[in-house]
Amino acid sequence: MFRRREPVPFAFVAEADRFRSNVTPPPRESLGFGQIAARSLVGLTVVAGLVGSLLFGMPALQPHKAPEKTQQSEASEGR
Repeated sequence: MFRRREPVPFAFVAEADRFRSNVTPPPRESLGFGQIAARSLVGLTVVAGLVGSLLFGMPALQPHKAPEKTQQSEASEGR
């Protein structure tokens, strides 16, 4: 039931695990409309940037197909 504690050189270290603060933190301030709108706009900008980079980057990730026949200019046909 009771744990045997090891002796420690400083008494406050032994008492620290039992210490509970009686000071409550102040309540959080509510966000205003401007702050909510700004955070939403930043979030949408980040998401739009990720989606845009994915859309523009997808063609570069596709495997490159070699052309079936080589293209030659019309000037080289008459030779």
